[in-house]
Amino acid sequence: MKKTIAVVPGDGIGPEVMQEAVKVLDAVAEKFGHQFDLVYALAGGSAYEKYGSHLPEETLSICEKGDAILFGSVGGPVSEMQLPKWKDCERNSILTLRKHFSFAVNLRPSRVYPQLQSLSPLKPELVAKGIDLLIVRELVGDAYFGVHKKDVADGERYATDEAKYTESQVKVAVHAAFECARKRRGKLTSVDKANVLTTSKLWREVAEEVAAEYPDVEYENMLVDNCAMQLIRDPSQFDVIVTSNMFGDILSDAAAVLPGSLGLAASASLNKDNFGLYEPPGGSAQDIAGQGVANPIAQILSAAMLLKYSFGLEAESKAIEDAVEASLEEGYRTGEIYSGEAFEKRVNTKQMTEAILRNLEKASVSVCNEKVSVPK
Repeated sequence: MKKTIAVVPGDGIGPEVMQEAVKVLDAVAEKFGHQFDLVYALAGGSAYEKYGSHLPEETLSICEKGDAILFGSVGGPVSEMQLPKWKDCERNSILTLRKHFSFAVNLRPSRVYPQLQSLSPLKPELVAKGIDLLIVRELVGDAYFGVHKKDVADGERYATDEAKYTESQVKVAVHAAFECARKRRGKLTSVDKANVLTTSKLWREVAEEVAAEYPDVEYENMLVDNCAMQLIRDPSQFDVIVTSNMFGDILSDAAAVLPGSLGLAASASLNKDNFGLYEPPGGSAQDIAGQGVANPIAQILSAAMLLKYSFGLEAESKAIEDAVEASLEEGYRTGEIYSGEAFEKRVNTKQMTEAILRNLEKASVSVCNEKVSVPK
């Protein structure tokens, strides 16, 4: 297979961990007989320095010509958010990319690795039940893309944010979630606030209609406040969760805490043509940038998701995931997941990747791949 990947390292630790993910992609290409042509582009503060824009036309053009986008992290130090280089950086870059390419569905897995159970903030008896869930978030509707207004009336400031959903937007997300559930453990939880919000009433109505097309998948509705509680009380009950843009944003960040580190979290944003953007959701971590200590696993797992969802290379994706888990089993730990146990080996960014590459080399080669699609 020959594919072109637009590589956008971003800011902070982005370039450091992206460099490691590229090493893994190169190793996969060599081992499995593929050719991945990588074309680099700037976004965020690094782009502003050169172009005076957080998302220049050159970057958009490179992304448009690619078969997928591997994205790093954008954003600056909290103390400098008011500066032109960083003001509205995320909105101008990553949100613009989502809108430009109509990325309608976001996938955020959350899994507690058996080797890292002690890092989870939950009680050991809860973690021991097993936590492996996927949150499917609708990505182009809701208040994020509605009308935003701030004004003054009767001498008092007020603000409004319009939340809007169409039937087709809901259908795309829910169909994608059902397809994911079919490939996992066969259970889907649709999350809304249908007891209060009109958009949620439509969401539930459409979701139940779509559910009738998937009798093989166990389906349930859940209110968002209850879901937030259940994610902490008993996350093992969940397989796939599908929800709206805002609720998904909040719940996926809550679920990302369960494994014990954002350095283990990956994500995918897909449109109806299976063109996707893949990124770690942990942010640019400016406080540790340039020190060579960032955990590369999130960026590497994002690359694995790229191979699976945009290129249909499930065997290659699984080989990366297995290599990551084998490295954790061997005790390799970057600083934020190091607990001081005698068997652990504290390593830096490059050393963690080296361990993953060694285990990847041991993987067997398989050409049995099945395309994973987001329904149109």
